[in-house]
Amino acid sequence: MARRQILSLSERESLLALPDDELTLTRMAYFSEHDLALISAHRKPASRFGFAVLLCYLKNVGFAPDKKIPPSDALLKHIASRLKLTGDLWPAYLSGRDTTRREHLTELYRYLGVKAFTGKIQQDGITHLLSMATRTDKGILLAEELLVWLRQNNVIIPAIDVVERTCAEAMAGGDKIVFQTLNAPLTPAHRDALDRLLESSDNQPSRLTWLLQPPGKINGKNVLQHLDRLSSIESLALPEGIDRTIHQNRLLKLAREGRKMSSRDLTRFSAARRHAILVCVLEEARATLTDEVIELHERMLNSLFNKAKRTQAERLQQTGKLIQSKLRQYIDVGQALSDARDSGGDPWLAIENILPWPEFVASLEETRHLARKNNFDPLHIITEKYSTLRKYAPRMLSALQLVATPAAQPLADALVVIKDMYRKQSRKVPATAPLEFVPESWRKVVITPAGIDRQYYEFCALSELKGALRSGDIWVKGSRRYKNFDDYLIPEKDFDKLTPALPLPVSADYHEYIASRMTLLQSRLEEVNAMAALG
Repeated sequence: MARRQILSLSERESLLALPDDELTLTRMAYFSEHDLALISAHRKPASRFGFAVLLCYLKNVGFAPDKKIPPSDALLKHIASRLKLTGDLWPAYLSGRDTTRREHLTELYRYLGVKAFTGKIQQDGITHLLSMATRTDKGILLAEELLVWLRQNNVIIPAIDVVERTCAEAMAGGDKIVFQTLNAPLTPAHRDALDRLLESSDNQPSRLTWLLQPPGKINGKNVLQHLDRLSSIESLALPEGIDRTIHQNRLLKLAREGRKMSSRDLTRFSAARRHAILVCVLEEARATLTDEVIELHERMLNSLFNKAKRTQAERLQQTGKLIQSKLRQYIDVGQALSDARDSGGDPWLAIENILPWPEFVASLEETRHLARKNNFDPLHIITEKYSTLRKYAPRMLSALQLVATPAAQPLADALVVIKDMYRKQSRKVPATAPLEFVPESWRKVVITPAGIDRQYYEFCALSELKGALRSGDIWVKGSRRYKNFDDYLIPEKDFDKLTPALPLPVSADYHEYIASRMTLLQSRLEEVNAMAALG
């Protein structure tokens, strides 16, 4: 069976690569007095130099240099400068006896208190990585964590192939734990329902394929289809909170894998893996569908308001000539009245000379009609598209679980009133319906002498919902884009467990913190003064 590769070529090279900045190289090439005494115990210059290079590697990076890949020239020069030797002694050391090199390594292992990588240590490393492997499947992250763990436990870092193989085994164990965690709360009925999603007949796509279809064009029909998909997922009644039993990174990764596979491909997996992937796909699809329903609604509202503005502009354009005609007519009437006053003539006769009195009265009615607010404010036109909103709004409000902050509670209460009106098929808005959320620009059309206008009330509430969702005043359960802010944080129970193990690096008490910082400042000032005195 082919070895599982979890690291790219560049990642393999980066893991064991030495730093190349001058400061780090200088620090690596530093040897204590005890180190220098141990190095000087070896007689030949090449032997001393090679021993020092091995010590430098083991002490700083945790592994011995590969005989096939020479250390960087910069590091060799730093070590040679420290030992007052020439930097070309490394090839001479490698050409010597292998026994000498092994003896040097054994001596250094004892001196540094490090131990070789064994099968037992490998199993311990896999166990250590399992927790991380349930949170991520990125090989480079697991490998970096393994190297840190090996250095902390004074273990010589093995060859990169061994590191990769160890991480691959940990990753496989992490996959198994994730699959078991997702399968644990599922009942036989859940598993049967998940398997039925993959069934297809008569060249028709499977139910899963239908659930994952994109929303399509902006219209009420597509909103209803998306609500049907959301309802189908809800009907599976998957255990509540199953999506939070594993890390979100793993859930999204499994969901992406499942989306890329055909239903036939998924049937070839083991039952545990298949059901785990399907759960992730459905939970991710639920959030996606919820967000897309809200987005479709917002785009529908924008489309309706834009159409209302265009309709209003077109009507103004169509009545433009008539408005100009009326203006000229009233200029003539006004001029005739002014002339009659100046000459002492009969004003009524002056009007009659411009146009007959019945035509003048009819002209007043036409002008009054042209001057209506309806002709200048798109809000007076928006309800002409009420049937479009009415097509999907009842089901949308029933499907979305909205939760509001105190600031948006009146709007949330209004949406509950609208939902109840849909359910009871009421025609009239209750007099007790909340109005605090209605902005000033809407009040003139929502609140009328006859009471609350239902169509404008619904349009106003659903329009305000858009802004409340974007501001975070209202969030939607099951959504990804509009979820509660607390859902982005570490769960409170987990945080309480982590707090004792991860204390703050500073005191939480103000007086203790200030006192510690002042003490540190005083000691640093004394150090600076002492250094300044020494020149």
